[in-house]
Amino acid sequence: MSERRRTPRPTKRYPWQRPAGADATPRPAPGPRRGEQPAASADGAPPEIDERSVVDAAVYRGGRRVGTPDSLAATYRRLREETGAMAWIGLYRPSEAELLSLAEEFDLHKLAIEDALEAHQRPKLERYGETLFVVLRAARYLDAPEEVDFGELHVFVGPDFVITVRHGAAPDLSAVRARMESTPELLALGPEAVLYAILDAAVDGYAPVVAGVQNDIDEIETEVFRGDPEVSRRIYELSREMVEFQRATRPLVGMLHGLMAGFDKYGTDEELQRYLRDVADHVTHTSERVDGFRSALTDILAVNATLVTQQQNAEMRALAEAGFEQNEEVKKISAWAAILFAPTLVGTIYGMNFTHMPELKWVWGYPFAILLMAVVCVSLYIIFKRRDWL
Repeated sequence: MSERRRTPRPTKRYPWQRPAGADATPRPAPGPRRGEQPAASADGAPPEIDERSVVDAAVYRGGRRVGTPDSLAATYRRLREETGAMAWIGLYRPSEAELLSLAEEFDLHKLAIEDALEAHQRPKLERYGETLFVVLRAARYLDAPEEVDFGELHVFVGPDFVITVRHGAAPDLSAVRARMESTPELLALGPEAVLYAILDAAVDGYAPVVAGVQNDIDEIETEVFRGDPEVSRRIYELSREMVEFQRATRPLVGMLHGLMAGFDKYGTDEELQRYLRDVADHVTHTSERVDGFRSALTDILAVNATLVTQQQNAEMRALAEAGFEQNEEVKKISAWAAILFAPTLVGTIYGMNFTHMPELKWVWGYPFAILLMAVVCVSLYIIFKRRDWL
């Protein structure tokens, strides 16, 4: 990217800006364009923009910080005053007024501003004239809940400015700024060097996530073969996180190859080319690891389903065996009850003590009754034995 200065452009009106007199609460006016003074309000005071989202704003020349303005307007003025300088403005969830001010000052495309306002964008790299618009999905691993937290970062890179808009905790751009300021020879390469450092930080931030996910998968494998009933839910949740991780890393491969394809056209420094190629290699490696994680989780889920099915079959078989044994016991009890019922019946009949009953005065009556009971009991025993009831 060249370092040439731009002249002020006429004021543009974006679709989301309401015309004067509309039935709505007036929105804060954007900051002044280069070379212009802030527009005065009705009472003669300059308009105010809430700049609490400005994390850091600095002007660099020759790779060294030459100014730390305390507002966006002051940053614009200092950048105009410093020949061959670069502004690096870091924002965290900025307001619409701040983005509109930046859009007017640096001629940012309205579509890119809409994306930065709405957030929830897919990773992408788009070029609007001399400005690159990059969307990154950073990630960090949270040890306590054992889950992956994703953040969103929008980067505007122009001939003499870099604007970062964060919508999450990751990545830590303060560390990126400190690294670049400690290597002024790299920072002196301009906005593209800052873009490289941001890309490198985002990609390096994936390494702890990969290590954490690998550890989770190892734990899940142990839980699967241990028969933990909650493991299916954990596999599902981690699979969803890997889908998000894929959406964050896969587009980066194409984005970096697109950057590398423009090295010759835009005259990218050779040393910076090597750095960007290294980042591309790391992204490719990370993307392959994430693909492997998804495949491994799919296989683990299949194994878990098989083990659960086997466990259910074993439980059903145990229940069936228990039922069979219970039936066998019931049959034995029923057989002995039937055997004992025969003599009980005979004894009950002859124990009624009626005066006129057959065989009461018969000499062989008692032996006959005993013999009859014995014959009935033995016959029933033989029958039940043949049917495996006893």
